Amino acid sequence: MTVRPDSARISQPLTGKVHPLNEQKKPRVFGQVIEALPDTTFRVQLEDGTVVLAYLAGKMRLRYIKVLVGDKVTLELSPDRLRGRIVYRN
Repeated sequence: MTVRPDSARISQPLTGKVHPLNEQKKPRVFGQVIEALPDTTFRVQLEDGTVVLAYLAGKMRLRYIKVLVGDKVTLELSPDRLRGRIVYRN
């Protein structure tokens, strides 16, 4: 078995590149929960009247934050504006 000296190690510089989809800020909108569905999914009516399907963000699940029908919430919308992630309960 041969051992390479430390000077022979190949090091690659960190480029700091970010995936293009992660660069975009997701639009945050406000809405009200109108229906609770299984598996922490909800129907949410946005301020403009649009109804979207939303799921509870992971950090809200970890901290056992409960969301009930009638709660005002903040969502991050997907690019197609049909689905969203609930990130804050107002």
